[in-house]
Amino acid sequence: MKLAIYQIDAFTDKLFGGNPAAIVPLEEWLPEETMINIAAENNLAETAFYVPSGSGFHIRWFTPTVEVDLCGHATLAAAYVIFNIQKYEGQTILFESKSGELRVDCKEDWLTLNFPVDQYHIAVPPPALMECLNTTTLLEVYKGKTDYMVVVESEETLQNLELDIIVLSTIPARGIIVTAAGDEVDFVSRFFAPQSGIDEDPVTGSAHTTLIPYWAEKLSKETLTARQLSKRGGFLKCELSGDRVFIGGQARLFLKGEILID
Repeated sequence: MKLAIYQIDAFTDKLFGGNPAAIVPLEEWLPEETMINIAAENNLAETAFYVPSGSGFHIRWFTPTVEVDLCGHATLAAAYVIFNIQKYEGQTILFESKSGELRVDCKEDWLTLNFPVDQYHIAVPPPALMECLNTTTLLEVYKGKTDYMVVVESEETLQNLELDIIVLSTIPARGIIVTAAGDEVDFVSRFFAPQSGIDEDPVTGSAHTTLIPYWAEKLSKETLTARQLSKRGGFLKCELSGDRVFIGGQARLFLKGEILID
């Protein structure tokens, strides 16, 4: 069996930036074990698989170790493949997923995710999180559906943050979002998910379902700009609209090839 595979750098306008994702278009689902093995072999933060479904597509996402309920950058990358490589006619793609219906709109070379907002609340930080962070720089802690979100005092604090990944991996969550007000954009963030096989994710679209409603309220504005301060970095255009968030980014094709399965 031969399967097409594409690697896309998402949330960037240049190669070797943003967050790379592997995309594998399918006509029908492979056995789950096979998809997990492909994701592990790719060894990227996410591998996305999609199949045609009704008027759109059904999408699933895998880290090197687990299937996840939502992934922003791999959805953006999948939309890039559908629009630019498979020459999809139209400006909007509908994806069915474990997180409900997701929409991606295309305008010129910008792709915009339409995702549900996360429901988050003030939380008592678990001891492992307190052990990792200097409490003098920690302002607020929240818990969303899958992640903790920590607010720190400044972009400089966030940029210089060094966390004990082993200790962090014991926290019962998909991952940890750390965020601060930005110096040149509205807000900045980093995302750590050793629990899901990713020490630090380069750009995390799904984390912005928590970040956008928080910063929209904090800054009293619905349209925001954001950067994720990983080594690769990423830039996002964000908007809050009721119970939905719009997460805009660009993407670039890095490679295309075939997977050979006996």
